[in-house]
Amino acid sequence: MADDAFLFLLPDRHPRLGTALAAAGDLECVETPAVHGWLRAHDVSESSEEVRILPAEAEAFIPEGAERLPIPLSEDEALRVQQECSPRTVTDMESELLDFRDTTQDWEALVHRALAAGISAPRIARLTGLDPQDIGRLGV
Repeated sequence: MADDAFLFLLPDRHPRLGTALAAAGDLECVETPAVHGWLRAHDVSESSEEVRILPAEAEAFIPEGAERLPIPLSEDEALRVQQECSPRTVTDMESELLDFRDTTQDWEALVHRALAAGISAPRIARLTGLDPQDIGRLGV
């Protein structure tokens, strides 16, 4: 592995560049002491929208003076980062939104089945990312 990408902090009021680190999915390097230390030093979490990632070949787009950290990626991770950083067409985004709608359309029935099966509401919230209050009002 080599330095295949850069983590950087997006300055305030700057157009979005790259992709949020959290949007790139699970990357091995995020678990390293170097990345943990860098995040801690800048008092940000890996889920923060200001923590961005760009492929190394796009380093020139990182704003001047932005805090940055070179990171290694596996071949699969590098491809995923490149895809996440690629501009999306409106059609692609609309397609993703339709997929989301189709996936979440029957969420209430799924929650009812999970509650009936004995899975606790807090566990359902953790697994799904749903608001615990929404789950609570569906209580069995």
